[in-house]
Order: sequence, then C-alpha cells, then structure tokens
Amino acid sequence: MRRIDLNADLGESYGRWRLGHDSDLLPLVSSANVACGFHAGDPLGIRETLALATRHGVTVGAHPGYPDLLGFGRRDIEATPAEIENWVLYQVGALAALARAAGTTVKYVKPHGALYNRAARHALAADAIARAVRSADAGLVLLGLPGSEILAAAGRAGVRGAREAFPDRRYEADGTLTPRSRPDALVSDPAACADRAARMVLDGVVESRDGTMVEIEPDSLCVHGDGPEAVAVLRAIRARLERSGVTIAPFVS
Repeated sequence: MRRIDLNADLGESYGRWRLGHDSDLLPLVSSANVACGFHAGDPLGIRETLALATRHGVTVGAHPGYPDLLGFGRRDIEATPAEIENWVLYQVGALAALARAAGTTVKYVKPHGALYNRAARHALAADAIARAVRSADAGLVLLGLPGSEILAAAGRAGVRGAREAFPDRRYEADGTLTPRSRPDALVSDPAACADRAARMVLDGVVESRDGTMVEIEPDSLCVHGDGPEAVAVLRAIRARLERSGVTIAPFVS
C-alpha cells in the first residue's frame, strides 16, 4: 500500500494579527513545517499553531530560515558556515521549547526559502545545517530535495534524511526548483497540482519546465501554506491521492 506525507509551511503569522490560515490547513496535512521566528512568526502565533497541530495529531517539524523578516526569508544572505549552524541550532531549540509547552515534540527539520535553496546547492551550508540538527537532537530527520547537497550532508553527519517534492512549484531539468523570480515558478491551479502530486507518488516523476521528466521518489509532498489557494490545492491533492489508494501519513512518527 502506497503512503505519502503531506506537509505545509505554517506558523508564519504574528500573534493576534492572524495573516495565515493554519486552522484550515492543519486538518489537511500530516506534517507541519513550523516557522521559528527568523523569517516569520512570533512566539504567540507559533505556539498557537503548535497547539492546533497537537489537537489535530499533526507531526511537527522546525522550519528555520535566514534572519530576514522583511524579505520573508526568500533573499539569499552571505553567511559563514558557523553563522548558519548557530542560526539553525538556535531556531530548532526555540521551537522545541514551544512545542513541549504545546504538548508535542519536534520530529524533523526543513530549512526555509533561500536557506533551503542554498543548502540544496552548497555543501558548506548544507553541512552547517546538518551539524546543527545533530547538535539539537541526533534523532531529528532532515527534509530536503532528492539528490541535493542537504541530503548528502545528512548522511555525512549521521542524521537521517528524507526526500521532499513540490506539486505547487515548477522544476528545472536538473531536478532543482524553478527560481521564484520567474513568473512561471508557481503552479496555483488545484487540479494541476493534484495531477502533479499523483504522478510524483504513483509514477515517481515530475515534468520539468522544459518538458523533461525528472525521476523523484518523495517521502513527503509540500504545499506552500502562505498562498491564497493553499487550502484548495491541499484539498484537491488529498482527494486525488486517496482516490488512487494512497494513504496520507507522516514520514516520521
């Protein structure tokens, strides 16, 4: 029986000014990548999201990013490996404390935005993140793109890695994500996202921007929770996969 995890980036709003729709997304996912306050979110909003995740039985992961609130963590920042390692360690530790207070635990780590993209390509940044994960808790899983430097770094650090795919993002022929600077980087139509998710899980492929079929074997599918169409996309993906006999379940328990 086929199984797949569905995850979304959550906890990215601020206290009583609720900019996101976490309460609508959490019933649809099996894992939540929760912001740690560097690229988005504050302790009040983050803890509220963690409490909702606990209520819905959703597995929690830390979603550390660059210290870049104004750019939502999507601007690349030149940083030393030591800076990256300690930024990630700090964020994972902070989220772990809030998670305990909300009655849950952090099970995995997925870098956010520009940090995710840098770690996919650059070994030094990837190794810094993997070291931070091992220092925080060697039992944590590191989530990243198949064939990327971040998963290779997980292996070097003795940390378990897991593979992620994105039904709502375009891909390049080399398996990397199309840069968000391109107008066609995102896929927003729920039906199209559902079709892409089904091919990823059932056929192990995704069509790149130039039509090349890229082989992938994802453990988890991500839908970006900050988009206005995120709820509709997740509903369509979940319905399509369940009709195909796929079980939705966390990739780590």
